[in-house]
Amino acid sequence: QVQFVESGGALVQPGGSLRLSCAASRSIVSFYRVAWYRQAPGSERELVAQVDNGGGTNYADAVKGRFTISRDNVKRTVHLQMNDLTPEDTAVYFCGTPSGYMSWGQGTQVTVSS
Repeated sequence: QVQFVESGGALVQPGGSLRLSCAASRSIVSFYRVAWYRQAPGSERELVAQVDNGGGTNYADAVKGRFTISRDNVKRTVHLQMNDLTPEDTAVYFCGTPSGYMSWGQGTQVTVSS
């Protein structure tokens, strides 16, 4: 079972950028897709972005055009570049995969506020 550790979250002003990182405990080559999710207070966890082993991506409508997901199977890492952040992006962000069994980590807090 793979474990993911997220990092890079911070307090940032609206319009700012952050780059989140995710380190996997074992190889992620076998996972066709890896993904970033987020959960805001009082809301369900939602899928933010996915990337497959061929480089194909998809994004939630709310972040399309602003966020970019990437993966490095050699380094066992997944990243999420977040630009033009808004207060609505405030949430705990989690890395994971819909392609296998996993446990949720602690996530990393992103707070967008003036």
